[in-house]
Amino acid sequence: MKRIVISVLFVALSLAHANDITNAYAKEFAFLKAQKTELQNRLQKEKKEQDIQIMKLNQEVGGLQNQYIQATQSTDALQMDVKKTSESLGDATGNKEIVASLAIQAKNTLSDNGAPIKDESISDLAAIELAFNESARLFKELSSIRKTQGEFFLQDGTSVKGEIVHVGNVAAYGISSEGAGALAPAGNGAFKLWNQQGPLSEGKMLADGKMPQELNMFIYETLDKEVDYPKEKTIKETLDMGGPIAYFIVVLGILGLFLLLYKVKVLLNAGSNVEEIKQIIVDKLQNGKGDEALDAINGYHGSVARVMKATLRNIKSDREHIEDIITENIINESTNIDQYGNFILVLAAVAPLVGLLGTVTGMITTFDEIASFGTSDPKLLSGGISEALVNTELGLAVAIPLLLGGNLLSGWAQRIKDTMEQSALHIVNVHKKHKIQ
Repeated sequence: MKRIVISVLFVALSLAHANDITNAYAKEFAFLKAQKTELQNRLQKEKKEQDIQIMKLNQEVGGLQNQYIQATQSTDALQMDVKKTSESLGDATGNKEIVASLAIQAKNTLSDNGAPIKDESISDLAAIELAFNESARLFKELSSIRKTQGEFFLQDGTSVKGEIVHVGNVAAYGISSEGAGALAPAGNGAFKLWNQQGPLSEGKMLADGKMPQELNMFIYETLDKEVDYPKEKTIKETLDMGGPIAYFIVVLGILGLFLLLYKVKVLLNAGSNVEEIKQIIVDKLQNGKGDEALDAINGYHGSVARVMKATLRNIKSDREHIEDIITENIINESTNIDQYGNFILVLAAVAPLVGLLGTVTGMITTFDEIASFGTSDPKLLSGGISEALVNTELGLAVAIPLLLGGNLLSGWAQRIKDTMEQSALHIVNVHKKHKIQ
């Protein structure tokens, strides 16, 4: 019973305590709910304030971006202005250098033409302006015919005083009591007489204001370098330019010419009196005096006469045997008639080859000079080039007449052999015809 009472009391106390806890929780829940509501209201308020703040910041950022773009455009414009300014400054500097260079060139050119700018203190622009004025004056002066007093050298080297008629700035005539004519550069600004003429020379006519129909003048570029008188080279000088090969080609040419002349003499003797001998024999045969024909031509000599004599000696043989005799004698005579013909053609073929050898030798000499001294002085190269060209010229000069003459003489020799055969057969035909009758 006691335990029951205790249990009831314990339950009663537990229930009383549970109610207190419940009430406490209820109060706490209400408090928390109120806190939640307050926090939600504050959160919404903060969001609105943040949205407003973000909007303001976005507006500020947009304004700053616009300012940045404007600043960038201003910077680009300034950079472009700086670039244009630098270019203008460079152009101005370059123009200044060009003006200075042009002024120096103008001073040097005018000095070379005898009109120096003596005032070195003037500005470049003033020097250019003065140069233009002096150039106009020089152009007018140097493009006209003018007379001056001066000295020039005669062709024998004697210096004489006289009147010099300048034709522009490219030619001149000298007139003096010792001689007159066109002038050429003698070096160091001096003149020398180029071709001496009579008192009525072109220079005299120009000095008197007359215009001759023809102007024989020497046109020059400068008077600083002397011009040599033209000289005709002798045969020996030409051969010396070609060297040993040139002399060898000349020897070939002389040998070929000698053989040509010798062969002409041989052919003249071989083909001489053909018609005369044939006519004598034909007349004897037709008159029935065939036995006297051989004696009638004994005084004649040469290839044709020998073939005719051999034909008459065998005239009474049968025709086939006579033709063999004629052919044999013509072959024997051909050795003499064709003598040196092929050798002449060989010389005609060898001469240009030797000339080509000289050409190659001369070009090798030229290249050696170029390798040693360069191409600054043309006189150093003229020796090898002259050797090459002279040998080529001599080779062709020898080959052409030898080739032409050799072929012509070969044709002539063949015609003589044909004539011998034709004449011999004609005699045989006349004899056979007369014998039948």
